[in-house]
Amino acid sequence: MTFDPTLYFITDSTGLTQARLLEIVAEACQGGATLVQLREKNRSTRACLELALAVKTVTDAYQVPLIIDDRVDIALASGAAGVHVGAEDMPVALARRLMGPDRIVGATAKTVDRALQAQEEGADYLGVGAIYPTTTKVVTVITKVSTLTEICQAVQVPVCAIGGLNPTNCDVLAGSGISGICAVSAIMKSEDPRQAASLLRQKAEELKASR
Repeated sequence: MTFDPTLYFITDSTGLTQARLLEIVAEACQGGATLVQLREKNRSTRACLELALAVKTVTDAYQVPLIIDDRVDIALASGAAGVHVGAEDMPVALARRLMGPDRIVGATAKTVDRALQAQEEGADYLGVGAIYPTTTKVVTVITKVSTLTEICQAVQVPVCAIGGLNPTNCDVLAGSGISGICAVSAIMKSEDPRQAASLLRQKAEELKASR
């Protein structure tokens, strides 16, 4: 499946109503998000599925692929474009087998060895970070830009940088070889998510051009 990882928007619904979350997803898509990931760590299966279906209605309207974090079952049940698995989640090879060849499987990688393994097991893209400390509830370990660059040089699949990134601090990624940037708080916590996404999309395009 073809997809564009340039601006990969990851949700965080903490403290938000569903209606507001859907508004932010729509605004992010309007601003230039090219992928959207629904990341829900603490919802029941039923609640997560209901939210995934609601979010997919929005992303479908903007023809932006929806990725589900961790939950292959939710990805399949909702008809999402793909799933993202982290280091502590389902193995990439199993996720690929369950998702089939026509859906996106993404993986987290913090080392060259892990990146190569994930690629071998069928990952379509890699998320590498955290580049900076984050304000999300997800536990993060800082990844050096030099490691990110080494990973980009080692694999053939797209690599997206993640972790505390915003339009003012992305320049450190210039020349790293990334195919896109991931953003959570920079969009979720913005007073104008559409504008935030637009600025991030512009920055991501500049960084891709510097490869």
